[in-house]
Amino acid sequence: MLSLSAVIPHDPVHLVTIALCVLGVFLATIFVIALQPKGSTSTLQAYLKFAYACFFKPHTGDGTGNQQDALESFYKAQAEVYDATRTRLLKGREDMLGLVAAQLKHRAEAGLISQRPVWVDIGGGTGHNVEQMGDFLSVPEFFRAVYVVDLSPSLCEMAKKRFERLGWTNIKVICQDARKFRLHEHEPQAHQRKQQILKGQIVRDLDENADAGGAELVTMSYALSMIPEFYPVIDSISSLLSPNGVIGVVDFYVQNQVDYQGRNYTGGAIDRHCMWVSRVFWRTWFEIDRVNLEPGRRDYLEYRFGTVLGVNARNSFFGVKLPYYIWVGCSKDHGASTAKLAEIDAAATESPYLSALDLQTGPVQADVEIRSKAYESAIINLQSSLPLPATWYQNHHWRIHYDESLEKHRRFNDSYIYAFTWEDDRADARLLKVRPDDVVLAITSAGDNILAFALDSPRRIHAVDLNPSQNHLLELKVAAFTALGYSDVWKLFGAGTHANFRDILINKLSPHMSSLAFQYWLQAGPSVFSNPKKGLYYSGGSGNALTLVGWLFRILGMSSEIKKLCNAQTLNEQKEIWERSIKSVLHSKLLTWTILGNEKWLWKALGVPPAQRNMIEADHKAQGDAIGTGNGSGHAVYEYVLNTFEPVVTTTLLSTSNHYYLLALLGHYTPQSHPTYLSPKSHLKLSKPSAFAGLRIHTDEISEVIARMRPNTLTIVVVMDSMDWFPPEGKQALKQIRALNMALKVKGRVMLRSAGLKPWYVGVFEECGFQCKRVAVRVPGSCIDRVNMYASTWICTKEVSLEKEDVRTSLRKGSMGDISLGMSAMD
Repeated sequence: MLSLSAVIPHDPVHLVTIALCVLGVFLATIFVIALQPKGSTSTLQAYLKFAYACFFKPHTGDGTGNQQDALESFYKAQAEVYDATRTRLLKGREDMLGLVAAQLKHRAEAGLISQRPVWVDIGGGTGHNVEQMGDFLSVPEFFRAVYVVDLSPSLCEMAKKRFERLGWTNIKVICQDARKFRLHEHEPQAHQRKQQILKGQIVRDLDENADAGGAELVTMSYALSMIPEFYPVIDSISSLLSPNGVIGVVDFYVQNQVDYQGRNYTGGAIDRHCMWVSRVFWRTWFEIDRVNLEPGRRDYLEYRFGTVLGVNARNSFFGVKLPYYIWVGCSKDHGASTAKLAEIDAAATESPYLSALDLQTGPVQADVEIRSKAYESAIINLQSSLPLPATWYQNHHWRIHYDESLEKHRRFNDSYIYAFTWEDDRADARLLKVRPDDVVLAITSAGDNILAFALDSPRRIHAVDLNPSQNHLLELKVAAFTALGYSDVWKLFGAGTHANFRDILINKLSPHMSSLAFQYWLQAGPSVFSNPKKGLYYSGGSGNALTLVGWLFRILGMSSEIKKLCNAQTLNEQKEIWERSIKSVLHSKLLTWTILGNEKWLWKALGVPPAQRNMIEADHKAQGDAIGTGNGSGHAVYEYVLNTFEPVVTTTLLSTSNHYYLLALLGHYTPQSHPTYLSPKSHLKLSKPSAFAGLRIHTDEISEVIARMRPNTLTIVVVMDSMDWFPPEGKQALKQIRALNMALKVKGRVMLRSAGLKPWYVGVFEECGFQCKRVAVRVPGSCIDRVNMYASTWICTKEVSLEKEDVRTSLRKGSMGDISLGMSAMD
């Protein structure tokens, strides 16, 4: 039997000869298949033709200097297999089409597009995009005309055959340089409209005035990177586009964060940065096929137009990650008038504006100085001839622009802490009795209570949170009520899972979200919602706590008892299950010493800060309660937790009336037990077009928002238990309370909850012009509300106004920074 060494020659010359022979056979195979007669081809043959055209075939158009000759040299040999070989390489095309289709449908429903739209697909090639759009819209019925513009005759010929096969008669294939394409030459209505608008004006051609544009949609799919002279092509889009039109672009890119980090108009930078190796390799690799990945193309696009949505993604192509982006834009001047900006800003600062019909008071001289940070950024951009920040181009003005690059926002690592709100909305409604003329400011948290307030239809709701991800969660909920039916809303926020999350995010929710929120959920959402074993409520910091509770019960062999507790139909049945098994475990010394007696557990899992823990210990000591196992903070909190849980089990039925603890045990809500906002009746109200007209979402500290708000305008402020986080020895609480006094109307109310029976800062409220009343207190054996987590609930009513200048001076001295962040900012 011959050995391997005996078969393979050792002479280097022979080795090289064999290698060349193998390479020759491979190349011959490629050339034979690539040059075979036209007809149906297999997948293997298609990719061999693709390899031949891209890497081996000589490019005959190089010497002419003619771009059309160069393109034809590249595409002619692979025109028939172009679509078959680009499915895996050109990712994101369907997503881009879904996003622009959703924008068009929304604008048509909102009356911004009054006629059947016109679509211009620049670099449309074989017409693949137009056929794929049929998955989102009926192309023959929805569009009045579609223009596929491409410079390659071979690809245009394939496009014509495609539309003949489909029988779509409203598609026109134009083999022309995109720089020279003029819509009025092909669209009679656009020609007439332009002549009327531009009558008497001296212009070079009829397409140079953007206000007279006629296309409601312009798209470029992997075309911008192949156009040598890209500046005039991008410039020409502004003349093609109608005032309320949409632009969609998807293409390859590489970019360093140094290029864009100072810009506030890009719509978000999640995953935009590419590593050095990636930048060098991909730019060099694509230059072989005349594809240019320099960042200037995308940068100029973002500079020339307003950004509606932006996505940075990676295509895992044969084991390597190829960067690409999706960008949806509009005219830079869309909604950018100073009058429109001031009107929107007035709603964020509660300053009167002459055109705002919902404000009954007239302007005050002092109001001229009150501007939101978003307004200031917009004016700076306008003065510099830059587009506005992306939030100004949204279809709704719920979300207020913020600087995502600031460290105070980045500290949360792109994650929310609370996936659900731990405040009893029914108790809030009973205590506050929200009226239509109220102006409410509340901490966002998971947004549940914001939606509960929206059900009462106050004039304005200001949702405030320093953690951007908490506001992203609220945006997702608001968009869902705006765009989805009850079944989908329940899947998302009742069950916490939705198998088609990504599809509904792109096709239904995207027109109702800011670019930053959309980017966040496109990246994080599928893993959160499309995992049937977990879901929304097992995500975020609170989700870690739920997961830990589930593990604990499984380790203790109590999973079946927990299910029985959640399914109990009567209080007596629920009490019996509690007494016979669960209660004894919670009273065990093992749990006391390993969990509740552990300082790290108190801080990380239960979220008890030192100042709040000290309140619990002080009350525990004053009442003379002890559990007989030493003196430590863990024992005081342990007793506090027992006093929380036991009354809940003995007085409220989890299966029908206490969704807070049902969620903590099951990880989801049920149709019988859920928050108020998740009922079918609530969906009918929150899905109305005007349901969130008064909502403004601020991503900032409470102090920063109040400092930029017109004095004496708020009527209700809900701070949850955030005041417990202030240390008694500091001045942060005093500063915030004085700021609240300035922002509130006389008789305006602050509602707060505390782990203390009478927290020390109540006296500070009283010193600052408030009358304080404890409206609920937790008594052993009974519940203060369905959550029963806090020892007391207070309403502080403003009786006396402090001097305005004193308060503003107090606010300017020092930073209220890390203390007054709101609950979700306390990690």
